[in-house]
Amino acid sequence: MSDSQLRYPHVNVPLYRFMQGVFRLLAFLFLKKVTVEGLENIPSQGAFILTLNHLSYIDSPVLFISMPRVMYFFAGEKYERHIFALLMNIGGAIFVQRGEVDRNALRQATNALEDGHVLTIAVEGTRSRTGALIEGKTGAAYIATRTNVPILPVVVWGTEQVVSNWKRLRRSEAHLRFGKPFYLPQGRARAEELDAYTDDIMTTMASMLPESYRGVYSDHALLAKKLASKQK
Repeated sequence: MSDSQLRYPHVNVPLYRFMQGVFRLLAFLFLKKVTVEGLENIPSQGAFILTLNHLSYIDSPVLFISMPRVMYFFAGEKYERHIFALLMNIGGAIFVQRGEVDRNALRQATNALEDGHVLTIAVEGTRSRTGALIEGKTGAAYIATRTNVPILPVVVWGTEQVVSNWKRLRRSEAHLRFGKPFYLPQGRARAEELDAYTDDIMTTMASMLPESYRGVYSDHALLAKKLASKQK
């Protein structure tokens, strides 16, 4: 294996684009509509971290078909031998050991960012069972402060209804909204600083979501400030 392959799992771009086309066809067949806002906020080049909320297994495919840039993303190591492992490898998966600090996965993600790629992180670390935001993890903030790359928040909603509607032979609408990129302070941050930065990320995402999806951040003081700022 070459040094470049060891740094992170390189994406085969033509195959990646082909799979995007396949998934767009599936979305046309199985979803009523996918609405996408804020595409103009996506940098055309250069590295950034795309932070995503997580409501359903449908979230990633909806983002995959809508995102013009090739993305890398974290996936639990259990999926490395999953039936969909091939698709995940095509899609730029960096497999990570759950429940521990996986330094190898962090190194791969950092290398991908250093080479100018996009890294997608589901900040909550798992799928929400409440249909709204749950508490965010500090991983995205940690990587952003160490790599000096911007964060571009993206939120999805409506996907949590897709499977239940399929069972009733109904098609659902899915919604995706990209926010504006922003930077966190750079350097080695203490635990309490990472918590504060994560609150910044999560309340930014909450401000982009319909009210019913804001979850545990609904009453956060930082969210109130951001919503008030938007109204000015």
